[in-house]
Amino acid sequence: QVQLVESGGGVVQAGGSLRLSCAASGITFSRNTMGWFLQAPAKGREFVAAIAWSSGGIAYQDSVKDRFTISKGNAKHTVYLQMNSLKPEDTAVYYCAGEAVWAKVTDSSKYDYWGQGTQVTVSS
Repeated sequence: QVQLVESGGGVVQAGGSLRLSCAASGITFSRNTMGWFLQAPAKGREFVAAIAWSSGGIAYQDSVKDRFTISKGNAKHTVYLQMNSLKPEDTAVYYCAGEAVWAKVTDSSKYDYWGQGTQVTVSS
C-alpha cells in the first residue's frame, strides 16, 4: 500500500520560513518523480516543484523558484520543500505527490499518489 505523509505546515508571518517533509512508503518509484502542489481555497491544485529521484532533475513554478527549494532527504524516499520569504499568497494546503513521468511533472492529473496535505498559513 502506497502512503505519502506530509508534515511541517503551520502558521508563519510574512517573510518567514517553513520546511515541509514528505515520507513515501510502499512506492516503487517506477516513474521516479516526486512533486509538491498547492491548493488555495476555491482553486485547483497548482504545481510548485518536482524532483526526479535518480537524475536529481528539478523543476519549479516561476513564482517560487527564488524562494523555495525541493530536495531529497537522506532517509529513503523522503522529499523536502524548504520555503523561504513566504508571502500571504502562499497560503494554501500543500500536497506531496508521487510517480509522474518527468515530461508531465507540472500536471496534477498525471500523478498516481497523493498525501493528505498540510496547511500553510502566512499572515501579513
